Amino acid sequence: MPQAAVDPRVRRWRAALFALFLTPGFALASWVTRTPAIRDAVDTSTAGMGLILFGLSIGSMLGVLSSGALVARNGGRWVATLGGSSIALGLTVLAVGVGMGTGPVVFLGLAFFGCGTGLQEIAVNVEGAAVERVMERPVMPALHGCFSGGTVLGAAVGIGLTAIDFPVMWHLLLVMLLVAAGVLWARERMPVDTGRDEPGSDGSRAGGLRTRMAVWREHRVILLGLIVLGMALAEGSANDWLPLIMVDGYDLDEVAGSVVFTVFAASMTVGRFSGQFFLTRFGRVPVMRVSAGFAVAGILGVVFAPAPALAAIAVLFWGLGASLGFPVAISAAGDDPAGAAARVSAVATTGYFAFLVGPPALGFLGEEFGLRNAMIAVLLMVLVAGSVAHAVRPTSRARSTPVTEHRGPRAGGDDGSGGHTDATDGSPRASDDQ
Repeated sequence: MPQAAVDPRVRRWRAALFALFLTPGFALASWVTRTPAIRDAVDTSTAGMGLILFGLSIGSMLGVLSSGALVARNGGRWVATLGGSSIALGLTVLAVGVGMGTGPVVFLGLAFFGCGTGLQEIAVNVEGAAVERVMERPVMPALHGCFSGGTVLGAAVGIGLTAIDFPVMWHLLLVMLLVAAGVLWARERMPVDTGRDEPGSDGSRAGGLRTRMAVWREHRVILLGLIVLGMALAEGSANDWLPLIMVDGYDLDEVAGSVVFTVFAASMTVGRFSGQFFLTRFGRVPVMRVSAGFAVAGILGVVFAPAPALAAIAVLFWGLGASLGFPVAISAAGDDPAGAAARVSAVATTGYFAFLVGPPALGFLGEEFGLRNAMIAVLLMVLVAGSVAHAVRPTSRARSTPVTEHRGPRAGGDDGSGGHTDATDGSPRASDDQ
């Protein structure tokens, strides 16, 4: 049976989110690939560079912790635009810091960059969950696949520009222009009020501090947080440690270690772009359980494989298994549009905690027991995630999100698009035309 047609406004909305996932991934990989040159430009040690990079962690946590409240008050489009602007500002300050050879300015640029990605993280995931409700089909895995694809593309461009010794400052400024253009393009294609909570009769908002803290008492939110904690740790630990695991644990050279990591990144991208098919065919819970099983098998292979070739094959399963955990759990957190921003913020915060705190903690374990053995801790967290996979089952409270056009005819009016709108709330929906 052919798929139902999709309202043109919803297609534009979805395309805007693709851009808002792609550009941060491209920007992140762009400056990461130039990290050695940045270190040389500011003339600091590896330890000093670690302190500079800490600005990214500080900014990221500030952004993700404040984003939920901002989405509830101002809507996802406003926060996504603010986050994109902060990313562009961060790239500009970072470029200036590199040009000046000043470490504190680079630190500040990374803080702005991290804050922008944290702000966008919640906003675009709230928007993505709303698109899924309107379209009544999975969208989030492909959105996160755009981020992964952006990192691959940004890394390729960064490596190429490094090879021809292109100046870092101008590289970052060109990426800044790309990010700014992407944000402006996406903003014009997004509805205004997605994720915004209307004030109650007493003037308070559902997305206020009390509500945002209350979601942590919801059993389902806690379970979704455990899923994201385990699956994000599986992704983050590979991003930070996999090349070193292959070099130190299997005596590969640095190039071969980077190739194995590329296998992981590519398998993550494939898993996310193919996720819609499997989620539509089998549903969230079976897909989450199989994903956790793949991740467990992959990590076990990397820890215990007797030869590097077998470990490299295991990395393929590790990437496929880790690819869908975060986007599927975020989709589940946004099932109910009432308080979606608070729930998505809570669940995503656990993911950021895993990304930012987990890998350094694994470094201490690796120092004591070896990096391969340290991955057993990740393995245990993935097992926990798989054991509570039932939490991603769609809730009966999920319903379509009203969409308000930011210009032109209001949703529900005749805009000449030919799309159908819901008779009760004006939401553009997938048409019933076959």
